[in-house]
Amino acid sequence: MPDNEVLRELHRQMVRIRLFEEALVEAYAEGKSPAFDIAAGPVPGEMHLAAGQEPVAAGICAHLRPTDAVTATHRPHHQALAHGVDMRLLAAEIFGKDTGLGHGKGGHMHLFSREPAFGCSGIIGEGIPTAVGHALAFKKQGRDDIAVAFFGEGAANQGAFHEALNLAGLWDLPVVFVCEDNTWAISVPKDQATAVEDNSKRAAAYDMPGRYVSDNDPVAIWEAGREAVERARRGEGPTLLEIETFRLLGHFQGDPQVYRSPEVIAELERRDALPRFERSLLDDGVLDEDAVTRVRDEARAEVDAAIEFARTSPYPAPESALDHVFA
Repeated sequence: MPDNEVLRELHRQMVRIRLFEEALVEAYAEGKSPAFDIAAGPVPGEMHLAAGQEPVAAGICAHLRPTDAVTATHRPHHQALAHGVDMRLLAAEIFGKDTGLGHGKGGHMHLFSREPAFGCSGIIGEGIPTAVGHALAFKKQGRDDIAVAFFGEGAANQGAFHEALNLAGLWDLPVVFVCEDNTWAISVPKDQATAVEDNSKRAAAYDMPGRYVSDNDPVAIWEAGREAVERARRGEGPTLLEIETFRLLGHFQGDPQVYRSPEVIAELERRDALPRFERSLLDDGVLDEDAVTRVRDEARAEVDAAIEFARTSPYPAPESALDHVFA
């Protein structure tokens, strides 16, 4: 069981991630009505938010160093922030500004940070073999850094998933595979696309431990993450975790969610981990109401500063279009 300091930090991370994405909901909606226009407003293009999935990022990344490599998906903000990516630079990249992580050229699905080591991609399953490459490099360099690959349950049916796990198991690489099981691969429910009840069972095929964590529980995720990260850091090889989590919003902003009934969405909101976890910490005396207010006020100030930095930063100069394309 994590101590109270760890519990408070898990809560703090979940709050700041949630408030950051709530600010993005507002910014993304600007200029996109009355008819939804994906190209309009200060943040054009698609936007995939992770509201409800904060425990996965907070619980796993709590055990990582800045030099540990994290790969993520098209829904990456929670993991980027939990791994220590600067919120201002992240916001600026999402707004397409020159001060962003990729000078405004990557957007929200293609983020890159050298330290902390973080990257993501809009290609389904792309980060899984990339994490194996990081882990292989760490092992050859004699470092005790590790790699973590976050991906959705839909990506576990991609060939890259199986190829990557096979090599990681064969070479005993220091990598943790974290499957965020939010049930929906865009609009396809897991039970209509995946032969096994949970993907952690697939770990046995590649000679590594597999563990399933239910109910989006921040403490259980933290405990499973600690065991897997410590095992990898000791040189004992990879682990596959599947974590049941809940996507509260649509696959993308503007998604009409015709594949989920109002009753299903209401049940997901009822199971939202943030208020449940916050209430448990209050009931157990780990937090009091003043502490909750202080955490939210500090997170709000950080978010407001990041969004203002993004809004006021310059766009890339046209003549820089080919800079940083090949490095």
